[in-house]
Amino acid sequence: MSLRKLRIFLWVSVAFVAGLSLALVISDDVRERILHTGGGEGVAAIGGPFELVDHRGETVTHEDFLGQPAVYFFGFTHCPDICPTTLFEITSWIQELGEEVDDLRFAFVTVDPERDGPEVVAQYLQAFDERIVGLTGTPEQVSAMAENWRVYVRKVPLEDGDGGDYTVDHTASVYLMDSDGRFFGTIAFGEADDNALAKLRRLAQEG
Repeated sequence: MSLRKLRIFLWVSVAFVAGLSLALVISDDVRERILHTGGGEGVAAIGGPFELVDHRGETVTHEDFLGQPAVYFFGFTHCPDICPTTLFEITSWIQELGEEVDDLRFAFVTVDPERDGPEVVAQYLQAFDERIVGLTGTPEQVSAMAENWRVYVRKVPLEDGDGGDYTVDHTASVYLMDSDGRFFGTIAFGEADDNALAKLRRLAQEG
């Protein structure tokens, strides 16, 4: 390789590395905007208006949750493991943090409204902290919220089930929303308790 070609190659390499570094910085900035504002130009927002029914049979909308940071978990009462595990974890977090989370709201949103009416959800939630509000509605209402909140939901027929029995695959993360209803972050399924507690403290303080 000639000296001139070597110089060109080195300049191109430096330019590529500089461009890659800038891209990483921009990616971090975009990620931060997603975390705190629920989106940005070209970024899909998470969250939005909804109208459902709580486990007491009362109509509830997104406006009822504004003014306080909120914690949402999407699941269903027939869930064999992930849902009860997560709700028990949320219950333990609430008890661990005590007064630190007095200003937070907590909601369990069913992704199986066909089987999870208000009475079923109310019965199910008796095993968990009483501050967790159950939300359900028509299939159309629940589907609209799941779509707006970017929650994956898929009904899966059971091979050995009779009478059309099924389970539901769904997003297992806990959603954190600030007092303006904007996406603040998530707690992943199985995330360490220390991390989860730190995120809830931050939501209570900054959300």
